[in-house]
Amino acid sequence: MSKEINSNDLMSLCKRRGFIWPSFELYGGVAGMFDYGPLGSSMRNNILEVWRDIYKGREGFIEIDSETVNPREVFKASGHVDEFSDLITYCTKCGSAFRADHLVKEFFENPDVLSPKELDDAFVKFDIKCPECGGKLGPVEEFNLMFKTNIGPGSSRVGYLRPETAQGIFVNYLNLYRYNREKLPLGVIQTGRGYRNEIAPRQGMIRMREFNMMEVELFVDPEDKGWIRFPEIENELISLVPNTGNETVMMTVGEAVEKRIIANKVLAYFVYTTQQFLTRLGIDPERLRFRQHLCNEMAHYAKDCWDAEVLLSYGWIEITGIADRGAWDLSRHAEFSGTELTHFKKFDEPREMDVEKIKAKHKALGPRFKDKAKAIAEIMETKQSSDVKDGKLELNLDGEDIVLDGEFFEVVRVREKVSGERVVPHVIEPSHGLDRIFYSVLEHSFSRDEKEDYTTLRLMPEVAPIKVGIFPLMEKDGLDELAMDIYRKVHSPCLEAYYDGSGTIGKRYARMDEIGTPWCITVDYESLSGPDKGTVTIRNRDTSEQKRIQIDSVPEILKNLLSGKPFRDL
Repeated sequence: MSKEINSNDLMSLCKRRGFIWPSFELYGGVAGMFDYGPLGSSMRNNILEVWRDIYKGREGFIEIDSETVNPREVFKASGHVDEFSDLITYCTKCGSAFRADHLVKEFFENPDVLSPKELDDAFVKFDIKCPECGGKLGPVEEFNLMFKTNIGPGSSRVGYLRPETAQGIFVNYLNLYRYNREKLPLGVIQTGRGYRNEIAPRQGMIRMREFNMMEVELFVDPEDKGWIRFPEIENELISLVPNTGNETVMMTVGEAVEKRIIANKVLAYFVYTTQQFLTRLGIDPERLRFRQHLCNEMAHYAKDCWDAEVLLSYGWIEITGIADRGAWDLSRHAEFSGTELTHFKKFDEPREMDVEKIKAKHKALGPRFKDKAKAIAEIMETKQSSDVKDGKLELNLDGEDIVLDGEFFEVVRVREKVSGERVVPHVIEPSHGLDRIFYSVLEHSFSRDEKEDYTTLRLMPEVAPIKVGIFPLMEKDGLDELAMDIYRKVHSPCLEAYYDGSGTIGKRYARMDEIGTPWCITVDYESLSGPDKGTVTIRNRDTSEQKRIQIDSVPEILKNLLSGKPFRDL
């Protein structure tokens, strides 16, 4: 069996068998866009449910679903309006556009960290011309990757299709914090579509303009660097590529924290959780590593970031990023919205501390606001010193917005006993690219026997779109009726079955093997009479081993196999 994968062979299988199809093929297609067919939709959903089982089931995180179109203010605060760009160049002769760093990748180890000037210089130094016509390349410039739109008629409000699902969680922080009874840690998950107007989509599903994400945002106390479940995994091995060099090192999770290769136990725990998730899906551990971002490669919001990379026919490809976003997101949204986004951290015992308080100037408030002065003073003195922006304080009284300057208040420092303090939570984010994971699982499961001209997808049972094929040996003599009866008893959303009575048994096995079905059940004449009456044959995809089992026990046996019981123990 060859492990050399031709991506074209796999994509051909995916199209032929209904895993994925190029979008809008009827009209010539659009680069970087794909549709999921029947098998692909089922497999994608199975991957999603494994992810939910870990984060929503085991970890107990909560799930939301937010809007895909966001107003400009959200992405101005997040930094995407100013920072979310790739570098582009246009051919001065034919006008074709290219992602600039891709044109110099054979000359630099990390071309995506080069500046526009460095790329311009590289075009000259290495005599790089337009790949399409050989023309001269124009100056390198920034190209924002977000899709821009208008919310409402005309151009009354600018919006963007979200490039990530994360911001929908951050802007809902106060709702989520209250829902969680104002406690940390607070873990939130969200799945859905993201949109990036890629300059040059390539490598099939690896770089898409519309894609599926599975994102986790874990809000933690900035001083809490531990994690309650960390002892369960601290002695497990993990393959790391630190940004201090290009060498891959194998060590335990605990060693990685102890040696400060991974900054803290929370981040390390979710790096290893990502490994658990990916290998459970069928990613080959020998072709999986975690690479730390270089300092000049880090996203604008990240304090630290590790990419889960898998070795594919395209090379090492990132499929998940685990980032320590620090307080960036909540701090920025607090600044731009004027709303406090903090956590009240209670002390074990009250402490005497110097605190800044807002004190109303009653002599100034009375003449100006008359009968409203007392109410304004009461609201004012509930505010924090951090609410004062540019020397002004905004408050709302019975629906009326009131802006006060230093004439009406002062910030004073007093010593008092306090029961706690407000802190801005830090965020740990495991962000999973569902489409890249989907494709990676297919590549790592693909097995081709050239000599026998036979293809098998060795998908993990819980990921496989169809769990069991049900076959009558012949579609007559009651064999088809019994097979269909078994199909109806076992088929469900959790255990999808497929009835097939067409062609030889060998061809039916081959069809099921090619789409990754782990087991097949055949009803033959011995099922109806003779010493084996009331039994059927069950076949294992990976070993071709066959056993006879009681028909009445088929649903229970399939359930046990799906739960991990070895086929040999039937």
